[in-house]
Amino acid sequence: MELLSASAAGDHDAFAALVARHQASAFRFALTLTATRELAEDVLQQAMLAAWRAAATFRGDASVRSWILTIVRNTAYHDRLRRHREPLDERSLDDLGLEAGWGVPTQERALIEREQREALARALARLPDEERAVIVLRDFEGLAGDDAASVLHLSLPALKSRLHRARLRLAAEVRREMTHVAR
Repeated sequence: MELLSASAAGDHDAFAALVARHQASAFRFALTLTATRELAEDVLQQAMLAAWRAAATFRGDASVRSWILTIVRNTAYHDRLRRHREPLDERSLDDLGLEAGWGVPTQERALIEREQREALARALARLPDEERAVIVLRDFEGLAGDDAASVLHLSLPALKSRLHRARLRLAAEVRREMTHVAR
């Protein structure tokens, strides 16, 4: 909160520290909403610029992290309207992990994990945007229910209902994927 207040007063160093603190989470969320690394980077840059400009308007109704994620969400949705939907990045999560330097597991285990991650990624990609967003915020980013509801402009009961439905739909999609992979 102090960093945001200082940013609102024009402190560039405070804003850089604020960005450093929330950048990874905001990027992961942008990547989920845009589905390509390049678009996520563009959305993140636009969102952080919007956050800088809007720092003085922060009311403190939610956490700073939720506020930034809301800006990322809005930026991604507006960007999608402008671009229409572009093709998904088809690289597997395993390949991206290796590129990021996350060790090299054994061949058999790596193959199984890769298939599971690819099945999860395909299943997640088939969910409607709203359901995918609620799963990412609650289950991947670990946001509290109130914060996730704030980011998505939902009431807490609506968020819980949507999350339950999204988890069930995701489980069904993963099951279909794994059945398809096993054949």
